[in-house]
Amino acid sequence: MKPEDVIEQVIDIATEAGQKIRDIYLKGNFKREIKSDNTPVTSADLAAHDIICRQLAELTPDIPILSEEAADIPLSVREKWKRYWLVDPLDGTGEFIAGSGDFSVIIALVEHNRPIIGVVYVPMTKVCYYAIAGLGAYKRDGKNEIRITSKQLTGDEPENLRLAVSRRQDPQSVLKLLNKPNHCELVVMGGAALKSCLVAEGRADCYVRLGPTGEWDTGAAQIIIEEAGGALIDINLQPMTYNERETLENPNFIVVGSANLPWDILLTN
Repeated sequence: MKPEDVIEQVIDIATEAGQKIRDIYLKGNFKREIKSDNTPVTSADLAAHDIICRQLAELTPDIPILSEEAADIPLSVREKWKRYWLVDPLDGTGEFIAGSGDFSVIIALVEHNRPIIGVVYVPMTKVCYYAIAGLGAYKRDGKNEIRITSKQLTGDEPENLRLAVSRRQDPQSVLKLLNKPNHCELVVMGGAALKSCLVAEGRADCYVRLGPTGEWDTGAAQIIIEEAGGALIDINLQPMTYNERETLENPNFIVVGSANLPWDILLTN
């Protein structure tokens, strides 16, 4: 199976899950619980999980699925997977509960520990970002589709960086990681994947994430930003990899539009 042979079906699956999330969101009749890791889950998360897992299993019955809502799979099983689907049915559950509209559906295909397909669908705007390894990154808005590229900054120390930050995080905790925080313009948005896509389409220059995230939060975003000309790396500037540890929790990371900038200088040690 070539990734380009299934990308449209994967976008359709993400869209259907997103429409279900949108319907539940607009009706406001969702149920909310707290999971064992003290994070929230809603009936919208679970409904989207069911749609995605059922349809991916029909599309590619030989490819296993790892979803945030069914992630209790030990490394001893996962390490045998050469290729698998990595899914966050609803990225931005906190934003969904708060009513901001900043949430998305995430589906990635990981092969040999690296994402090769990424789809991020935004239910409230009906915008879809997607990428295939070696074939570019794209933004689809209705019938309109464009290839997206990150903004390539020049110079060792750009005079101004547009920094994507969460409305739920103290921006000072992120700004203190930069050597010249006064040179930053803040771009506020919820949802980890959405902020990564802002960088991929050139509307922000970087996004620093501190605090817990899962591999399902970054898989699709990573291939989208890479195909757009940027990178998703840990705070030590090392590439992110997948399915190599017992834990599925990511280290702190940074999404950059200009991978060629000296981020080791721009970031504090």
